Amino acid sequence: MYKKLAATSSVIALLGGCAVTPKPFSASELSVTAQRNIEQVDAEQEPVAAPIGLYDAMARALKYNLDYKVEMMEEALRVRELDLSRYDMLPQLVANAGYAGRDNFSGASSLSLITRRQSLEPSTSQERDIFSANLGLSWDVLDFGLSYVRAQQKADEVLISQERRRKVANRVIEDVRSSYWRAVSAERLLNKLKQLETAVTGTLENSERLAERRLSAPLTALTYQRELIRIQAEIRKLQRELVVAKAQLAALMNLRPGTEFSLVLPDRTQELPAVKYAGEDMMMTALKNRAELREVSYRQRINRKELDTALLSALPSLRGIIGVNVDSNDFLFNSNWINYGAQASWNVLSLFQLGPKKKAVRAQDELLRQRELALTMAVLTQVHVARARFRHLNTELDTAGHQKRVQDKIMYQIRSGHRAGAMSQQTLLREEMNTLVAEVKYDIAYAEAQNAYANLFASMGLDDFNPELTGREDVSTLSSSLESLWQGRETAMKLDK
Repeated sequence: MYKKLAATSSVIALLGGCAVTPKPFSASELSVTAQRNIEQVDAEQEPVAAPIGLYDAMARALKYNLDYKVEMMEEALRVRELDLSRYDMLPQLVANAGYAGRDNFSGASSLSLITRRQSLEPSTSQERDIFSANLGLSWDVLDFGLSYVRAQQKADEVLISQERRRKVANRVIEDVRSSYWRAVSAERLLNKLKQLETAVTGTLENSERLAERRLSAPLTALTYQRELIRIQAEIRKLQRELVVAKAQLAALMNLRPGTEFSLVLPDRTQELPAVKYAGEDMMMTALKNRAELREVSYRQRINRKELDTALLSALPSLRGIIGVNVDSNDFLFNSNWINYGAQASWNVLSLFQLGPKKKAVRAQDELLRQRELALTMAVLTQVHVARARFRHLNTELDTAGHQKRVQDKIMYQIRSGHRAGAMSQQTLLREEMNTLVAEVKYDIAYAEAQNAYANLFASMGLDDFNPELTGREDVSTLSSSLESLWQGRETAMKLDK
């Protein structure tokens, strides 16, 4: 009794010692993780050795953008899962080996059921130490069918991951186009804005000193100061809009914050291609190519295969078995042998589950169908909005360009008048500010028009990169491929304005 109690207490104490408690990472472990992430976030990237052009920026984003890398890894994982699922269709080949021993012989005697006397003295047919091994091959027809259907579903999961990768790639390239042109504006104009702000600040301080000395009329001085402060506020607003553009572009290219790089500054007179394409054709193209709609279609196909799995699960299982055995027990007449057989089993209750499973599959199919219709309407709306936005921004770009040309002519007249002494410093500063505002507005309008141009193709689900590209090529190869693709679009595709 005491021995059992002691053994029970020992077991309880052992289980208590094995209890698992939450263990947060230590500060040193978190520091190591943070340092490792900092070192690896931009590891093995080609250094920036020259000014970055538009297609170079796109190429760097495709190759190094971490969101896109995640989708690439997701696709690779689905491919590995598909490869693994193929092994489930193979027969099972199981090898077993074992040893069994005891401190005395296993023996038995017999009792006569008629006389109730012992009819055989105690004897054994088994050695004290036995080694045994067997190699068995079995194949279940039902498991093969289920594994085959599951493998088909895994293949559709691979296609879904490809569509998601396409979607992320198109979004990244679209964002790069917009950020690149804003960053170009920043490269062009930030230095001019700083120079103008310095001049405005100096003039404002000088005006305040003159007002304090009563060397100018108070109302005139205050009005002048108000105008200068307004100009200063406008300058800082423009700086705020431009200063983050380069950082956003660097993030898309996965360049570490603070990395110095310069941009290729294209000719500001570059115009967007005048393209023509029927709206109905755009919508049909979108319905055939958009990643979201393709994904839902694959989901529907996966769901329809659930009906096959439900039917297969309700069928009887038939398993064939063959095996090779060996045993070291010398009392055996045959110490090695081959066994074979077949086994059939059927879970009759699975028939009752078949009806509810069919209803669940049909309900899921109806849900996916409604989702497909909702996405169809959303895609059609996005195509329509993309067309209208492109037209509108093209018009805004024309207006901004016209305003800039008029402002340049005004600035020429003002500078000539200021040199001749006919124009005040206040007027000169105001018009310099207006000129910079016109330049910034033109560049921003151009950036938004470029974004709208890329959005046209994204709304139709057309890839912004050649489908044979994987993102693993070097930057120059990616850049050349992207440039040829987009230039080919500009000359071949025509959209109706």
